Amino acid sequence: MSASTRLHPWLEATWRRLLDLGERLPHALLFVGPPGVGKRDLAEALAARLLCDAPGADGHACGACPACQWRLSGNHPDLLRVVPAADAAAAESGEGEGAASAEPAAGKAKSAQIVIEQVRAVQEALSVTGHHGSRRVVILDPAEAMNVFTANALLKLLEEPPAGCVFLLVSSAPRRLLPTIRSRCQQWSFGRPADAEVAPWLAAHGNAATPGLLALSGGLPLAAQRLAEQGADGLLARFTREIAQLPEADPLRLAGQWESWLKSKEALAAGFGMVQLVDWMQRWVADLAALRLGGRVRFFPAQHEVLSALAARCGVAAACNCYNEFAQIRRVAQHPLNARLMLEDMLMRYARALTGPRP
Repeated sequence: MSASTRLHPWLEATWRRLLDLGERLPHALLFVGPPGVGKRDLAEALAARLLCDAPGADGHACGACPACQWRLSGNHPDLLRVVPAADAAAAESGEGEGAASAEPAAGKAKSAQIVIEQVRAVQEALSVTGHHGSRRVVILDPAEAMNVFTANALLKLLEEPPAGCVFLLVSSAPRRLLPTIRSRCQQWSFGRPADAEVAPWLAAHGNAATPGLLALSGGLPLAAQRLAEQGADGLLARFTREIAQLPEADPLRLAGQWESWLKSKEALAAGFGMVQLVDWMQRWVADLAALRLGGRVRFFPAQHEVLSALAARCGVAAACNCYNEFAQIRRVAQHPLNARLMLEDMLMRYARALTGPRP
């Protein structure tokens, strides 16, 4: 198996099922599951195999034939990646390789959507004969980044696919896709991998992802690894230490401290911003609500004792309402009109949930 297409152990069973399809592989597959489980990795491995001239006995691309060399160098003309312009710089394994991207006008922010011009570029590319055999592959990730106009343009391709073309759609939010798009694809779902599958992988990566980061990531190892690479252990330690001080501490003062924190060199170097902070708050309250409802701590197991004490003073309705309020805040955290006011509002809502009546 070439290193370029090596799969994580929890994806091997799905990989074997895909190989078993052989020539019955459908022209469009939709890989769905939470971020950090490896959906894109599987799509890349499958694309590599489909384009390889001599796949190995394990089904993976050989990594040595001319087609593989083109792919690895980012120059395979029959592999098209469709990603938002905002994500293009962070594209994995051969970024820009055959990518259909829309360049923004000078001075404008890159789009977080897959725009219709990108799908039209794919249509044009597929209208001519393949450069290396009849097989062509289109990877579209994340599929939910399409608006309705882009999705309808893609739908025409899925309804009348060019011969030999396979579409691989990757999505963490399949409900945001048009039902007609989903109905044209064979769906493959990915869940949280079992601990027995994750443990050897974590061991092989040393201490790259600590148990705390793995829990915070909902048991998704790739998400935990990304947090570890960002240096999130120190950030997590500060977050849990300071949020545990509420409601005794002044939420307005903490909001001011967190505003400075988000502007600090530590946070900026780690890419830690408002979106991630609000997400951590929402997960903290999710654990709090779970304890009030008789469940277990999922995201912050090391703080079980603190969360249990807080849950004892918080009503069920208050905990659930606070979680729902944070879900609303999460939707606008990407572009807050006033970061300080957002932090103050969020922390005051949390403090009120802990000091209100306990039914």
